Amino acid sequence: MLDNFKKRWYVVQVYSGFESRAVDALKKHIKMYKMENLFSKILVPTEEVVEIRGGHRRKSERRFFPGYVLVKMSMTNESWHLVKGVPRIMGFIGGTSDSPSPISDKEVILIFDKLKQIGDKPRPKVLFEIGELVRINDGPFIDFNGIVEKVDYDKNRLTVSVSIFGRSTPVELDFNKVEKDNYK
Repeated sequence: MLDNFKKRWYVVQVYSGFESRAVDALKKHIKMYKMENLFSKILVPTEEVVEIRGGHRRKSERRFFPGYVLVKMSMTNESWHLVKGVPRIMGFIGGTSDSPSPISDKEVILIFDKLKQIGDKPRPKVLFEIGELVRINDGPFIDFNGIVEKVDYDKNRLTVSVSIFGRSTPVELDFNKVEKDNYK
């Protein structure tokens, strides 16, 4: 393996659900073996999402790439062995098992552009589209099917067109009062 001191982004596969623990363990190993000069960033790309349960808004994080961590590092024999030896890390993605290849600059730009688009504003956990079929699961129109006419993500509300007595009637509902209808 050639020593390349230029730092590049690599994708590291970790146990799904253990991304944060794997990052913490990797940072501890880097510090313990005094290799801070070979690593610059370790990233788990996430976005903040909001869901409403029991009438309460709850924020949580959703990972873009579950089971994967991005690491900006200089690939040397020492840094490669350090990453491979960390618990909960399975290995590098791309290249060969003993000579991983970095992701392209284009892929890095796409990932960071996606993170910038999201910003700090949390998104709803379930996304609705105009024209989508939904089923109402609460309130006076329970078990009715309808078509989404308007979506207001700021207020977490939908306008759904429901057929009542053969007429299409718009009904305004909270996100938690409807579910996507999977019976198309």
